[in-house]
Amino acid sequence: MDPMHTLSIQPKRSIILTRCLFIWLSATLCVACSPEPSTKESSTSITPSVAKASAVSSSDLNFSSKIATDLLPYQQRPIEDEVFYFVMPDRFNNGDTSNDNGSTTKPISAGGFDKTDKSMYHGGDIQGLEQKLPYLKELGISAIWLTPILRNRTIQEGGSGYHGYWVLDFTEIDPHLGSNQDLTSFINAAHKENIKVFFDIITNHTADVIKPKECYGEDGLQWLKAAGETCEYKSLAQVANGDSYTPVIPKGLENVKVPAWLNDPKYYHNQGETTYRGENSVYGDFAGLDDINTDDPQVVKGMIDIFQNIITEFKPDGFRIDTVKHVNMEFWSEFSPALVEHAVSIGIPEFFMFGEVYSGDTKELSSYTTVGNMQSVLDFGLAFTLQHTLIDQQGTDKLGQLFANDSDYLDNDSNANQLLNFTGNHDMGRFAHMLAKSEQNYSEAEIIQRNLLAHAMVYFLRGVPIIYYGDEQGFIGKGGDQDSRQNMMPSFVTSYNEDNVLATNKTTADDNFDASHPFYKVFAQYSHIYHSYPALRNGAQETLYQQDTPGIFAISRTLAGENQALIVVFNTAESEQQVALNVADNSYKVLYQSGEVNKEMSHGNNDKLSITVPALSFAIYQAQ
Repeated sequence: MDPMHTLSIQPKRSIILTRCLFIWLSATLCVACSPEPSTKESSTSITPSVAKASAVSSSDLNFSSKIATDLLPYQQRPIEDEVFYFVMPDRFNNGDTSNDNGSTTKPISAGGFDKTDKSMYHGGDIQGLEQKLPYLKELGISAIWLTPILRNRTIQEGGSGYHGYWVLDFTEIDPHLGSNQDLTSFINAAHKENIKVFFDIITNHTADVIKPKECYGEDGLQWLKAAGETCEYKSLAQVANGDSYTPVIPKGLENVKVPAWLNDPKYYHNQGETTYRGENSVYGDFAGLDDINTDDPQVVKGMIDIFQNIITEFKPDGFRIDTVKHVNMEFWSEFSPALVEHAVSIGIPEFFMFGEVYSGDTKELSSYTTVGNMQSVLDFGLAFTLQHTLIDQQGTDKLGQLFANDSDYLDNDSNANQLLNFTGNHDMGRFAHMLAKSEQNYSEAEIIQRNLLAHAMVYFLRGVPIIYYGDEQGFIGKGGDQDSRQNMMPSFVTSYNEDNVLATNKTTADDNFDASHPFYKVFAQYSHIYHSYPALRNGAQETLYQQDTPGIFAISRTLAGENQALIVVFNTAESEQQVALNVADNSYKVLYQSGEVNKEMSHGNNDKLSITVPALSFAIYQAQ
């Protein structure tokens, strides 16, 4: 975890700057949103030749948003067609204050509510999410991914289970978030708006209940080691030689997990703490949580049963799977197909699962979609490359190097267009924060430009775009983990409210469901373009231009079946850049251009298409 950094940006910014930023964002976004062509033309390819293009001014363009209800029915829609919104329900919107303190019958899942403490529950719930569906729909969202919502152990060392990753009960929704009936109501309401719902699920661990006697004493309640020490990992070799821990369950907690088989220590590794390296990355306890023995065939069957039952009861549209690299590969190769097959059998033909594999290595990431039979993964490779290019100012060839490995993901049911793209998240922090803490000492205006450009890359490079909740309202944060989990509803956390919010003079102490926020409006436009052009979702991507310094990165996206050929050109430099591209002998029109709008495309020398791109901006062109 990166150390927390305090932003140099002052929390109170003059209203003049805010208005100037709003005018800049509004006036310099040029959007061509003509509907998809209904007539098929001859297939267009991107090949070295001569090209003609015309500039399009803002007065020529007409924008009307394409939202979820304009798309294919959710039951028929493939993953490539989605725009995701990743949300932590506890930090979003409080729709029912009566559940703020959790369970009234199970003390282990009660309490923990303190709106002033960033480590405690803040009151957001499933009902609150349902109330804000119109806000999400107008943003262009077509799929909502929730952090885990199953019943947690409320209090463990270091805070509360507001985030959902300390599961005790795999059959019941955490009472702080509502009831099973509330969840069903939310899913039904989302489906009525043609919006999908994805659950975040965990198979690697449960809440911390089982304790090694050698570290915690006979009753499991006494820490026997020195402060700061860990319960050291016992290797497989040590265990095989009889050097192992003795698991103990503290009195009164023997039957707190559901289903009942999860209470038996024999179904856990019980080998001490992981260091996240080597074999203990799979067999050790992740942050003290009880590490499930997913090598055991009975556990594999039990976990499949658990999540098949969840699919049957709630009819979600897919799962995001937590801590994938901390589970043995053999588990995934059996678990993943079984759940997809079950979902299809009960009428969810496009059920889709993607995993969290915290790695930028395409070989490691893709092994879970090929060997592990998982449909897709979060593209940490792209997230890290965005940091290299847009924060550290490395060359755009870093993007080219990443995409050169896209074939790693190709098999009978996976390809790179199905990867899930993002800029930041609830663990690593927000992209805006990474910019703000950078040694480059970016101004607020530069942070805004680079943040918008990063999100444009998430939308318009191959893969499926994800918005991390609050990014559309200019949230920054002071770090990762708890410091990146601000409230959308008015916050009472001092450290959150000290923070500036980009492109507005609001703070997180305000209600931040502002559909007039410049970022919200820009992301809605990005979503519209993404939904309108199949080549941006399914088209083959080819790198047309890259360089070893900040500057131009240009790609083509072609989709022969739709007779669609697009060029997307990004400029990561702080000055205007010109590039000459080898493209097909066609006319091109501007679909979207950020920065100054009247930049022309023209014939350059050597029969190439010459494009001028303003600093820290991008443009999309379509072959005619």
